[in-house]
Amino acid sequence: MDVMNIAFYTAIIVSIYMAWNIGANDVANAFGTSVGSKALTIVSAVAIAAVFEFAGAVLVGGRVTETISKGIIDIHMFDGHEHLFMWGMIAALVGAAIWINVATFFGWPVSTTHAIVGSVVGAGIVSGFWIGGNGLQMVSWGQLVPIVFSWIVSPVTGALLAFVVFLIVQKTFYQSNTPAENLKKYTPYMVFAVLVILALSVVYKGMKNVKLEVSFPVVLLVSVLVALAGALLTKYLVARFIDKSQTGTGIKTQFNQIETVFKYLQILTACYVAFAHGANDVANAVGPLAGIISVIETGAISAKSQVPMWALILGGGGIVLGLATYGYKVIDTIGKKITELTPTRGFSAEFGTATTVLVCSYMGLPISTTHTLVGAVIGVGFARGMANINGKIIRDILASWFITIPLSMIFTAIIFYLLIALFV
Repeated sequence: MDVMNIAFYTAIIVSIYMAWNIGANDVANAFGTSVGSKALTIVSAVAIAAVFEFAGAVLVGGRVTETISKGIIDIHMFDGHEHLFMWGMIAALVGAAIWINVATFFGWPVSTTHAIVGSVVGAGIVSGFWIGGNGLQMVSWGQLVPIVFSWIVSPVTGALLAFVVFLIVQKTFYQSNTPAENLKKYTPYMVFAVLVILALSVVYKGMKNVKLEVSFPVVLLVSVLVALAGALLTKYLVARFIDKSQTGTGIKTQFNQIETVFKYLQILTACYVAFAHGANDVANAVGPLAGIISVIETGAISAKSQVPMWALILGGGGIVLGLATYGYKVIDTIGKKITELTPTRGFSAEFGTATTVLVCSYMGLPISTTHTLVGAVIGVGFARGMANINGKIIRDILASWFITIPLSMIFTAIIFYLLIALFV
């Protein structure tokens, strides 16, 4: 078997390994709060996530994706050294996957996008030195500034919004003398807001790779109509549910009704997060693979590469497999270790996350769904008082965020030199 064939099959294997790690770490974000609040069992969460993650990855995952994440290294410096680019991308996938695997082992939710960015930086630096130049010049360091900025923007914004949403829920239902009546009255409005946010998000974030020739007013109109239909259906279902289950006027009975209704709202938002994640983050596994395939087939490097459908299927399948076999680690952290969650708290965190991601995407601000959700869960816990937050877990998670890029770089550099020693 020649070197190119070895590189091709190696790239496929490490892409699946990367996708497996994305599933084990990132996908747990979508359903960690649902499992922690007991809205879903771990088995049902995996089953639902599998459907939406795979659908997002295969149906609307980028058929044309960036070979080099975020344009952080200058691909033209690889002219005449395409083989180094190929092995560098393989090393980047392995380096990022190893770090994510380590983080998942400890139950730390980290940004897989930041991991692949760190790995690509590491690959660019060591490739530059190997070529004989200044490896540091291979990297567009200014592109890393927004990523560092997102470490603050993402969790703080998520925390603030989830904090506000949870306080509204508390004020509207738990601090009311008529919680059941308020549930009938206000739940349709909340469903309307949720569905507008999710519909807009699916189009502008979850389906950003599908070139839709639709103007914003049309998308907004469709979103509003869908949300209106959902609100009207909710009004009927909630009224029927309360009337059938109202065996007494006890406050505990009414509080249980509130949590039951919010359980379904939480699952709805979790499905969106899973779908959007599959659509966007499958590129972290198959983007470098597409670039490697391009080099093997044409001998040239392209900033953007066509992603074969079989690669999207492999990526989506790997993500699902990762969640099913190892996702319980991060699910346990998100759902149970940061703060105690109930459906209303979990909904506040999920809705805060979805809204933050949408708004920041519109504004062009860097955002990490992982960091946003962790911040949102912390915000919900803070709304109940500092004593309800596990400070040690938060400290460990924050530390893992700051070492993601440097450790991914280091792992990639080591793997790169090993690959070069074996195959070049």
